[in-house]
Amino acid sequence: MRLGKHLAHAGVASRRAAEKLVFAGRVSVNGEIVTDPARDVTELDDVQLDGSPLPGGPGFGGGDFPTTRVVYALNKPAGVVSTAKDTHRRPTVVSLVPEGRRLYPVGRLDADTTGLILLTDDGDLAHRLTHPSFEVPKTYRARVDGGRVGEAALRRLREGVELEDGMTAPAGARLVEPSEVEITIHEGRKRQVRRMCDAVGHPVIRLSRIAFGPLRLDGLAIGAHRQLSPAEVERLRQAGQGPDPATPGRLA
Repeated sequence: MRLGKHLAHAGVASRRAAEKLVFAGRVSVNGEIVTDPARDVTELDDVQLDGSPLPGGPGFGGGDFPTTRVVYALNKPAGVVSTAKDTHRRPTVVSLVPEGRRLYPVGRLDADTTGLILLTDDGDLAHRLTHPSFEVPKTYRARVDGGRVGEAALRRLREGVELEDGMTAPAGARLVEPSEVEITIHEGRKRQVRRMCDAVGHPVIRLSRIAFGPLRLDGLAIGAHRQLSPAEVERLRQAGQGPDPATPGRLA
């Protein structure tokens, strides 16, 4: 197996981020720094990151290294940051999911945004769910200011909105209530939904993500989490294969 892929499978980072770690000289194989992520490694090799062994020690299956990956769904509360650690000692999404293995959030939600976020130790799956090229849809419910959201504003959201970092891709947008919009995007720009709503004259008051790919938040209380079933994980993997026109389903 290639070194970059092995790091991703170990839950260290996404495939692309793992390759950057290798390029930076932070990974060693059998005590030797390696800067080529395509370097082949076997179960007998001792792979370390920043001088520390990967989970389970040498090899792909030794020690406590998990052979089966896990994915959790969490209904993130406001004020919780979407990182594994926080230098300001704020609560993190990882701290809300007690698990013996190292988990990483799949993408991010702003601290003041609530809703569905996934956590996993499967770096390859996380990469496929978040990289823009795979176009995995994410759906948000936005309570907005500025009065009733009119058809002109909805049309702009659907066709694309000009932001400071360029035009957004076409999005799904429908009116749920006079001041509440459901928006589905396939991108992952920073604070994108908030900026889109600002651009059409309806600043966001409250924002929650209600669906990620084929999964919906329905039935999961704020702050609660649960491990996804193998069938749900497989649906996520299928979503990570590329654009899928299927309508998001529900969390079972």
